[in-house]
Amino acid sequence: MDTHTDIGLGTRVGARVRTRVGVTGHRSIPAAVLPAVRTGIRRQLRGDEGMEALSCLAAGADQLFADMALDRGIPVTAVIPGMDYEAHLGDADTRAAYRRLLNSCHAQVNLPEEATHEEAYFAAGRWIVDHADRLVAVWDGQPARGLGGTGDVVAYARRTGVPVTVLWRPGVLRA
Repeated sequence: MDTHTDIGLGTRVGARVRTRVGVTGHRSIPAAVLPAVRTGIRRQLRGDEGMEALSCLAAGADQLFADMALDRGIPVTAVIPGMDYEAHLGDADTRAAYRRLLNSCHAQVNLPEEATHEEAYFAAGRWIVDHADRLVAVWDGQPARGLGGTGDVVAYARRTGVPVTVLWRPGVLRA
């Protein structure tokens, strides 16, 4: 795996430039939404041989997206917030999945330290948006519950003109 702090827009694949698809999303995905989310991710990851996935590998949407990309042979770049990220990922199973996915990534971007965890999360979300051709958001449409949440990343993408595809079932709220 390549480790670096920045990889420029458009990674070359032969004579082509890869399409970079980033993800943002909730850590908790209700069972009522999961089938629609899986179908949506599958659709977003098909049809482009030169695709690259960008993910922070957090629990929930990020890990699901990265897993599905890797299953399709799509290279994944892990974007790691500047903090003791793994320690804040949740339970042992989530951390184990993170390590497994991280070891399968073709590249890793380690972001600089931020003053708070929330600022680190938002910096990672902005990095993904800034380096993506489009963003997949597993999002219930509600405002972020803290700085750097899914709603903040979606708003940033929309402000900067990055196309956003929202995957969710109307009327279902996360816990």
